[in-house]
Amino acid sequence: MTDPSEPHGRRALRAVASALLLRVSLAVTDVAAAAAALALQRLNELRARPQESGAATAEYAIAMLAAVGFAGVLVVILRGDEVRGVLTNLVRNALNAAP
Repeated sequence: MTDPSEPHGRRALRAVASALLLRVSLAVTDVAAAAAALALQRLNELRARPQESGAATAEYAIAMLAAVGFAGVLVVILRGDEVRGVLTNLVRNALNAAP
């Protein structure tokens, strides 16, 4: 993907932007996995309690599934080209602002 004739600064910028995007993607993936684990843990805790009405269990399950779904959407968004461009511009502006 990198052109050997490309200036070294631009290659370094691309490398930093790619590394930053990877870290953000991994962090969001970790958040989604943690949310799913918390949802399962909470459901198991609720199952261990005496059943009072069952409505609370369903409400918690729906809320946790919504949180996991939202984290999944964030993963998809952060892996998109537009976000990559925004992160690249952010790193480029930061490097250009350095003395």
